[in-house]
Amino acid sequence: MITLSLAMIVKNEEVVLERCLNSVKHLVDEIIIVDTGSTDRTVEIAQKYTDKIYHFKWGDHFAEARNHSFSKATCDYIMWLDADDYLESSEQEKLLELKQNFDSDIDIAMLKYHVGFDEFDQVTMSNYRERILKRSKNFKWEEPVHECIAPSGHVKQFDIAITHGDKVRTHSDRNLKIYEKQTKLSDRGTFYYARELMNHHRFEDAIKQFEKFLTRNRGWVEDNIRSCYDLANCYQALDQKQLALKYLFQTFLYDVPRAETCCHIGAYFIEDRDYPKAVYWYDLALNPNSHKEAGFFQKDFCDLIPHIQLCMIFDILKEYQLAYEHHLHAKTLKPEHKSVKYNDDYFKQLFPDQKNSSKEKNILQKS
Repeated sequence: MITLSLAMIVKNEEVVLERCLNSVKHLVDEIIIVDTGSTDRTVEIAQKYTDKIYHFKWGDHFAEARNHSFSKATCDYIMWLDADDYLESSEQEKLLELKQNFDSDIDIAMLKYHVGFDEFDQVTMSNYRERILKRSKNFKWEEPVHECIAPSGHVKQFDIAITHGDKVRTHSDRNLKIYEKQTKLSDRGTFYYARELMNHHRFEDAIKQFEKFLTRNRGWVEDNIRSCYDLANCYQALDQKQLALKYLFQTFLYDVPRAETCCHIGAYFIEDRDYPKAVYWYDLALNPNSHKEAGFFQKDFCDLIPHIQLCMIFDILKEYQLAYEHHLHAKTLKPEHKSVKYNDDYFKQLFPDQKNSSKEKNILQKS
């Protein structure tokens, strides 16, 4: 069995740190906490779990702080978490099993990161992150903000999820200020600087940075696709809808049509009241070939959203049976979703005799 260090950087995390450490304290062999200037009870809480607490002068550079935390590790592998991350009990069991049976030829273990949730706390967005790294490989964090370790060597994905517990996040200007101090940005830095500008509604500035990033043609395919989505959002906010559509289609330069892309294009044609085209794109979103779990994967674009939208479209077109079928599919996925509940009441009035119909039973059985 491998040994595992947990390396964390923290600042003013008294609200969430205990939850994080309680979820992993029995899974790791040492806990390293690097504090970057807390003024609350963060250090006091950390002392309940470890004596390996280090103070690091903050210099507006996340990678430097993370590299300092990694430098203190002594185990075979290093795992990192943010203070507002934690593992559900089911994931704790899976991580323990992985640790006990870990293939020491692996250099990086990529684990799922659940970062988006609906009102029922169901996961709506996740991605894979480099989460457990072989210490002897001396991996280094890069980038002052949105830091990362470029995967290399023997990399393997595992179906174990870290949950990002801070489900409501406001956009402070901290990251934006750090970027604007930089004299030169990397390709990744340009991409994330553009995203910060967009999140602060500086859409025209964001567009310039996204276009600069794409023009270089050196980005990771998932960042290229996300840039196109974000450009579409920026142009939509500026009421330049045809340019928004142009960038949605540009995603096809990087990969086959994704379900998310198809849903965004479908929404464009709904707004344009071109319903046959909208149907085409939502049908395509339901095609399994468009369901690629890559980058920031949002499963609802693969099933719930297209079914709800197709239900609405076919109702507008007065094709009520088709609308009802799509409603039933959506109902099997998230019966408590507000749109599903609204549609359920609507169809109960439209088809008062359809309850427990053979059609509904068939769809429920297939689900």
